[in-house]
Amino acid sequence: MAIQVGDNIPDATMKVLGDKGPEDITTGDIFAGKKVVLFAVPGAYTPTCSAAHLPSYVVNADKIKAKGVDSIVCVAVNDVFVMDAWGKDKNAEELLMVGDGNGEFTKAMGLELDGSGFGLGTRSIRYSLIAEDGKITTLNLEQGGAYEVSSAEAILDAL
Repeated sequence: MAIQVGDNIPDATMKVLGDKGPEDITTGDIFAGKKVVLFAVPGAYTPTCSAAHLPSYVVNADKIKAKGVDSIVCVAVNDVFVMDAWGKDKNAEELLMVGDGNGEFTKAMGLELDGSGFGLGTRSIRYSLIAEDGKITTLNLEQGGAYEVSSAEAILDAL
């Protein structure tokens, strides 16, 4: 069952690229005691994700943080090396680029997408959320392949 507004972010461990290589990061590390904007994309370097979704957060990072947000997190069912390279390629220094390589977080959220018809396997649907101390206060789920409600501009309106 998909996560909903009012639910707590489930416990999961993902990866970020640190100075010495891949490092674990838990949802507790990301959300505990913080106001966080998280957005998920079907895949790094995929057309809409690279041309619109990630860039909307890069361009609006300062405005989002000015509204009291502690962290902006981008998650995809990709390995941490791809997420790190994608973030550097798109100048996403203000964002935390997190690899959910095994899809454990995505599955715990109940927001999987079957991309096997495109050779992508199981991925995440496109969405964005706001969470305060791990509790979801805003959740914007895209339908199908749409990119309409999960943009940084929509998050700014919700903040």
